[in-house]
Amino acid sequence: MLQPALDVVVPFARGRQGRTIVGICGPPAAGKSTLSAALSDALNIHNGLSSIAVPMDGFHLSNAELERLGLTDRKGAPETFDAAGFVHLLRRLRAGEELVYAPSYSRSLHESIGGVIPIPSDVRVIVVEGNYLLLDHGPWASVRGLLDLVLYLDAPDEVRQESLVRRQLAKGLALPAAQDWVTRSDERNAEVIAGTRNRADLILSR
Repeated sequence: MLQPALDVVVPFARGRQGRTIVGICGPPAAGKSTLSAALSDALNIHNGLSSIAVPMDGFHLSNAELERLGLTDRKGAPETFDAAGFVHLLRRLRAGEELVYAPSYSRSLHESIGGVIPIPSDVRVIVVEGNYLLLDHGPWASVRGLLDLVLYLDAPDEVRQESLVRRQLAKGLALPAAQDWVTRSDERNAEVIAGTRNRADLILSR
């Protein structure tokens, strides 16, 4: 998937002045994080196309806040993110502020960590990855207009679901509970995300 992404992103970014913000969207476990990291690394070897990857997952609400809101069993759904905060970050990146710090998400702590991704103003290409970059309602509706180019990454359902089950097992869930979470939560979110794929500039399939 890396080469088709490079074939689109490199000429696009080189053909315009200033910063380019590229979105990598797709359902859970499609491979967005892997592609965004590989794309950013590859862009850094192209003269003048310095790049940093920024995950939307850094805007997960804390587990304590999810519990307060009664959303613990829906973690990962659109309403369990600070969407307005994510939009604010994108606007700062679009404005080219001298130095912006972005949050990330720890899969070992299962919490967001603020201020861990420094983004200087001279970085030419920001690769933003996340599930809900193409939603058209609520605060999410502002995201698409802040991205210059959006690639939608798809993958066979069985491949994604196996990966998602492994992810839940790694958190300590028993197999039946892991399978239930994937069916009840992750795949519900995947259906929402699939409904947005026609808003992408390019669709890539694993």
